[in-house]
Amino acid sequence: MTEHFHKRRIAAWWVLHDLSEEQKCRRVEIAQQLSHRFQEEGNKYLQKLVAIDENWIWDFEPELKSQSSEWRGKGSLRPKKFKRAQSNVKQIMIFAYDCKGVIMTDRVPSGMTVTAAYYCQFLHKLRHKMHANRPDLLENGVLILHDNARPNIGKVVR
Repeated sequence: MTEHFHKRRIAAWWVLHDLSEEQKCRRVEIAQQLSHRFQEEGNKYLQKLVAIDENWIWDFEPELKSQSSEWRGKGSLRPKKFKRAQSNVKQIMIFAYDCKGVIMTDRVPSGMTVTAAYYCQFLHKLRHKMHANRPDLLENGVLILHDNARPNIGKVVR
């Protein structure tokens, strides 16, 4: 194929979302607004930001090779270690963090989805955590950055 037809094998480019032109333009517009605000306020702007993200996690923790090592006599056979298959159980984990690090994590119970009501409860818990651990955020006016997932933009949340 390479020599006769001058073709090469290439893999598809993985993208997270297939965005419409309108969505792409909106993202560029938001990025420009954030950049402009950073230029005006500098590091004070960054210190106001709290990012929230959801991610799927698998319910298993593989053991590292170094964790399974043993002291054995000379000539002893190596112990056998079987690879553990990835669990079918996965959960959603929500993370909230700022420039100082993680403020709060929330492991959504198995079988449950993140609805607008659940996300609203998460935001209330986050406010209490920030009040206890990051009071300066609340005093200076916190800015929450989250994606446009349905629960995050619901009427109850806004």
